[in-house]
Amino acid sequence: MGALLGPAEIRDLAAKLDVTPTKKLGQNFVHDANTVRRIVTAGRVTADSRVLEIGPGLGSLTLGLTETGASVTAVEIDGRLAAQLPTTVSLMQPDARLRVVHQDALAVTADELPEAPTHVVANLPYNVSVPVLLHLLATFPTIERVLVMVQAEVGYRIAAGPGSKVYGAPSVKAAWYGAWSIAGQISRQVFWPVPNVDSVLVGFDRREHPGDDALRAQVFALVDGAFQQRRKMLRQSLSGVLGSSARASELLTAAGLDPTARGEALSPDDFVQLGRTVLAAGED
Repeated sequence: MGALLGPAEIRDLAAKLDVTPTKKLGQNFVHDANTVRRIVTAGRVTADSRVLEIGPGLGSLTLGLTETGASVTAVEIDGRLAAQLPTTVSLMQPDARLRVVHQDALAVTADELPEAPTHVVANLPYNVSVPVLLHLLATFPTIERVLVMVQAEVGYRIAAGPGSKVYGAPSVKAAWYGAWSIAGQISRQVFWPVPNVDSVLVGFDRREHPGDDALRAQVFALVDGAFQQRRKMLRQSLSGVLGSSARASELLTAAGLDPTARGEALSPDDFVQLGRTVLAAGED
């Protein structure tokens, strides 16, 4: 096994780079080797994997990924961290297969990566977790497996099912791409600095999309409408998207759905069915 970073190395690197972890960038660096290896194992990373890591920071998780023999592309928004990472990794694991891309994960495109990723493994800042995941899944259809560490509240929301209090737009949009589940809890003590929120691991396995980009756009618009005013009946909450409450009732009924239900009662499949009905009605 290769060498990993511990608490002392993390602090030394941060001091060398004059990096003070910021709340704005959601920087909490993992310094526990057992946690790093647990994440890599849960991510099902092997030597054949092409891994995309978002926000590698000082390199704790990066080293856990490269020690498997996997090819790793790390996308880092902080220029100091992006410049240092190849040096850190090559010193500790000379044979590591690593490329670093200095870019915002919310804007990264297929053209900027050296290869198409099969896995995403990352410690994601909670404030951008959902937008980053949705962007990556839409941009890189080759991604088969995701394992990310996120704020517990966000993780439970992503993995939630219909009827749950935390089920909402992120749950339905994430489900468009595949199946999500909570893969474990993470102690606050494995981070520096220690965060004031709990973290969980969230896992994803890709499934075939329910339809094309036009259907996805329609479904996502319906989802946004349904959950923007989640206490309202669907015929009301979707009136803006569908033209009027009468038209919304008509289309919901045509899709086999109850116009007086609320958004949280609809499964991802229900939203897809409604999207198909709306598109079909527009073509008539």
